[in-house]
Formats: sequence, C-alpha cells, structure tokens
Amino acid sequence: MKQSDVKATLSFSNGSPSVEFPVYAGSIGPDVLDIRKLYGETGMFTYDPGFMSTAACNSSITYIDGDKGELLYRGYPIEQLAVNCDFLDTCHLLLHGELPSATQKTEFVSTVTNHTMVHEQMQFFFRGFRRDAHPMSVLVGTVGALASFYHDSLDINDPKHRDVSAIRLVAKMPTLVAMAYKYSVGQPFVYPRNDLSFSANFMRMMFATPAADYKVNDVLVRALDRILILHADHEQNASTSTVRLAGSSGANPFACIAAGIACLWGPAHGGANEAALQMLQDIQRDGGVEKIGEFVAKVKDKNSNVKLMGFGHRVYKNYDPRAKLMRETCHEVLNELGLQNDPLFKLAMALEKIALEDEYFVSRKLYPNVDFYSGIVQSALGIPVSLFTGIFAMARTVGWIAQWKEMISDPEQKIGRPRQLFIGSPRRDVPSMAQRG
Repeated sequence: MKQSDVKATLSFSNGSPSVEFPVYAGSIGPDVLDIRKLYGETGMFTYDPGFMSTAACNSSITYIDGDKGELLYRGYPIEQLAVNCDFLDTCHLLLHGELPSATQKTEFVSTVTNHTMVHEQMQFFFRGFRRDAHPMSVLVGTVGALASFYHDSLDINDPKHRDVSAIRLVAKMPTLVAMAYKYSVGQPFVYPRNDLSFSANFMRMMFATPAADYKVNDVLVRALDRILILHADHEQNASTSTVRLAGSSGANPFACIAAGIACLWGPAHGGANEAALQMLQDIQRDGGVEKIGEFVAKVKDKNSNVKLMGFGHRVYKNYDPRAKLMRETCHEVLNELGLQNDPLFKLAMALEKIALEDEYFVSRKLYPNVDFYSGIVQSALGIPVSLFTGIFAMARTVGWIAQWKEMISDPEQKIGRPRQLFIGSPRRDVPSMAQRG
C-alpha cells in the first residue's frame, strides 16, 4: 500500500476547521481515502450502507474491474486460469501467491489428497439431521464441527497451524458435500480415493454406490473443475467479508468458514444459480420455448413482478468473464451427454439467444452471468438443485481461507466494528407501572 502525493481535504459549510486525509494507491484500481482519523478529528462517522464505497482491507489476492469485465486471481486473468490450469493449481495460487512448479504441484496434490478423509465419527453428526435437511444447513453444522476433531491446528498465531487448517478445509469440503448428498438420498457414504483427481474424486463420492462404481468421464470432470475455478474467489463479497469479520475476533478457521457458508446460503448470494434454474423450470411448466416471448414481455413490463434470473451482475457492467467460459463448458457438457434437444436445455439456449440479441437486454447489459450457465451444467451433471450452493461453497472455501490467512497476517487488521447512524429514541427515564397507562 503506497501513500499518494495527493491528499484529500474535507471542508464544512458550518465553519468547522477543514481536515486533511492521506490517499493510498493500489497497484491497479481506484485509490482509497484513509479516513481512520475522521472520528477523532471531527466526531463524525461515514455512512455507507452495504459498504459500496468502503475498502475494509487491503488485499493482494483477487481484483475485479466491473466496467472492463475483468477478474484476476493474483494477477492472472480468469480466462487463462480456467483454460490452462486445474482447480488445485488455482488453490495453490490463491493460498501461496504463485502457480506451482511441477515439483510443487506434485507435493501440493499429494498433501490435499491425503487429507480428504474426515474423522469416522463425523457420520454420527449426519444422523442427527433430518433426511430432508437442506445441504447448506448440514454443511454449516459439520464444517463448524471440524474444530472439535482437529485441535492440533487451531492456533491462529502459528503459521504452520494456519497452513494445515487451510489444506484440511480445501481437502475435506468435497467429502462433506458428497456426504450431505448421500445422506439426503439414503445411500451409503462413499470414501474418497487417492488415485483420482480432486474433481473426479468428488463426482465418484457423489454418484458411486456399493453396487456400481462411478465411471469417470473426463469431459464432465473438467466441467466441474472449471466451475470450481470460476467460483474460487471473488474479492470482498458478502461471504468473504463475513469470514474476515468472524476471523477478526480470533475465531478458529473452521468456525470462520462455517460463517461464510451461512452467509453464502442467502438467495441473494450463493442461491442465484438455483433461482436461475427454477425460473427455467417455471417457463417450461408454463409452455416451454413457445412461451418465451410472453415471458420476455413480462420481464420488460415495469408493472410486472417477473424477474429475469441469471442475467446481469452487481459488479460487472460488462459481460461477466466467468460466464463466457461457463457458456463454452455448458455446450460441451450438453453435447457430451446428448442433451441438446432436452426441453429444459433447449429453453435455456433459446432464452440465452434472445438476451444476447434483444436491444432491451443488450442496452442494459443484462448478459447471462455465470449463475445462469453453472446451474444448467450442474443439472446436466446430475447434481440436484438443493446442492448447487453446496458446490459453490466447495469452490469458494479456498478463497475464503486464503482471505482469512491474509487477514490474520495483516498488521493493520483490527477486530471488525462497523459504526451506525442511530435514529432511535434519545435517552429517557423508565416510567413507573402507573405512568405507563
């Protein structure tokens, strides 16, 4: 973080003295105004609901330029990572700052692979849940419970403990997600296998049974791997900010990631791909492709409550770079499985075509986003809608833990304590019962 030669001056119309603040420049992106002394010098706070104009930390992990439609992990464009790397390459990059060499990759893959099993007693946690419990509810509980089993890596002030916890979380999350699925459908848990890749291992744990092993399909495994890469981190979003805020109190990493999962569960965050697929299913139920025109008309009608899900993005004011990659993967998977003519997928492609060509959507930059395509791909892979957000959590765990590690080692980090603009009653005295009327 480099202090700029430029300084900012805050002046007041009521004659109060002006206050000068330093400005810091990042390596790329907007400069920031350092207002840490604002309250001490003026007695005032800033007011920024949603923290839309507030940088709560400095970070070297992920950068987003929403106007350009650019997403960088440690400086590398997401387009290059998704094509040239696998998920564990990306994990190494996010956790350690650089892509691994061949030797480092072999060692890293071995380390992660050897931590994929969970303690056998974890199965008893699952038995405590109803069979129809939402997988995110199960994950919040079971990930938090990992702290009960791994006391040897809970010292957040020990760098080795932080590294071990990071590996354990990345490695065990697929096992827990698959266990949540197996429990919900009444099938036996499937143990991980060390001879399979990260994504292939997950798909086997999801779909193998004692009666029939899962046959690995490289196209489908690569599709899942790409989903994981594209969702691995996304700067200071709601769940990442939750992980950092929880971590700022000194909470253990398992508790912090459980907090991130709870936040991701919200439909405005991790549930977007589920909402996009639900929209497609609703259109299909109402008449399918032939009714798309009517649906689009309702979307354009200001007096209608119909929303177009899976299109546009709060940050990206251009085409979401992840969506371009997910679109290619989507078509690869549909071709591999022979689902091009499946009614639901034909509907999705028809809606995509309209959104990319219709002036109403193009002018408003309502392009299909990554959630639109990832929901279609996951559905084609056989992943139930209720587990979509669990897959998201599995991908984002490495980003969360990388951000947590960065925060713990930041000498400027303090316990999070947002301020407020109080609009309630001023001080008053408690009346007696007779006076309360």
